[in-house]
Amino acid sequence: MPKERPLASRIINLAVFILLETAALLTLSNNNALQRLWLSRVSHGVMAKTWGTSQAIGNYFHLKRQNDELALENEHLRAIVRRYEETARESDPAFQPSLRGDGFKYIPATIIKSGTSSQHNYLILDKGSDDGVVENSGIITSKGVIGIVDAVSKHYSFAISFLNKELNISARIDTSGAVGPLAWDGLRTDEAVLKEIPLQFKYNPGDTVYTSGYSAIFPPDIPLGITGEAKVINGATNEIRVKLFQDHSALKYVTIIENTRIHEIEQIENSDKQTTEGGR
Repeated sequence: MPKERPLASRIINLAVFILLETAALLTLSNNNALQRLWLSRVSHGVMAKTWGTSQAIGNYFHLKRQNDELALENEHLRAIVRRYEETARESDPAFQPSLRGDGFKYIPATIIKSGTSSQHNYLILDKGSDDGVVENSGIITSKGVIGIVDAVSKHYSFAISFLNKELNISARIDTSGAVGPLAWDGLRTDEAVLKEIPLQFKYNPGDTVYTSGYSAIFPPDIPLGITGEAKVINGATNEIRVKLFQDHSALKYVTIIENTRIHEIEQIENSDKQTTEGGR
């Protein structure tokens, strides 16, 4: 009998071992299925997130390209609308255009190089004399004045940027009608200073500032920005800070404008000057 117990014990232990291994294998098999499902879900989630992120990045750059194309197309459309308005005005003197532009020629252009890091910044545009650009033409967008063409080659134009301490334009506060020179403050690409506004002209912060139309280069009523804080200079005039609508640090497409009647204006000015000097 003592010899049979070890054998029986071994048989029992073997049976228990087999049962436990079987149970373990079944458990492991079930767990692997659950793990595979979990891992599958996780991997699919990671793949979806990664694809979504890459797709979003791709869409962002694609959208930027589309925005650039739309901006350029808008400038072309503005030029076309103005040409139609000029034609309509010639055939019907009573025609009232939706866009102002009497006597101005409009040429869409792209900025290919610019300087925004000094006190005397410049622009280079992709249109030149072959495209009809002449010196002293204005440069604008729908949000403001950008600069003035200073030199022209066959295919390119060099312009003085509005972000130049030596350049100022004639501007008007909408509510009061007060007119003064608007110049870059030399600090921010989206701020300027409106100077020499007499104290008797009242305004409110947030009033819109436009081109005055007193310049032979820019047409009137181009929106430039809104008024902000003011300070009194020499007890006689206000100097008003203006928040520009156009941020010059984010600029690519512009419109070159030429006053086709500027020579007629200059002739009248010279004639008046000669008359005054002659004492008549």
